[in-house]
Amino acid sequence: MKGYVDDIQARTLENEDFRRVLYTGKHLQLVLMTLPPGCDIGEEVHEDRDQFFRIEEGRGSIVIDGKANEVEDDFAVIVPAGARHNVINDGDAPLKLYTIYGPPEHRDGTVHKDKAQAERDHDNDEWKGETTE
Repeated sequence: MKGYVDDIQARTLENEDFRRVLYTGKHLQLVLMTLPPGCDIGEEVHEDRDQFFRIEEGRGSIVIDGKANEVEDDFAVIVPAGARHNVINDGDAPLKLYTIYGPPEHRDGTVHKDKAQAERDHDNDEWKGETTE
């Protein structure tokens, strides 16, 4: 196995997609996200997985169980399993981040160009155990 080795900051900053799955292991998944100004991921709860967020560029809020947390470049946030959460870009520039799910959330190789596509594909991109390698 090769794992994943790359300049994550550069990959995150160059990403223009709403969601791009970079690597899926048995227990973790690495995903890039870019939210345009005014966009959010949509409130959600993952009952069975933790999620880590790292903000590389922009500013916004990550709401966890009703508490808004302002975030900007270099912030890290962990959302524990079972917590209702949302990531909101309330800035005037794209919010660029990566997230790590444990265990994975999306099918390996998933790419959503925008939030509308992600919402349309929601029922078809659930992780079913496949990995990158």
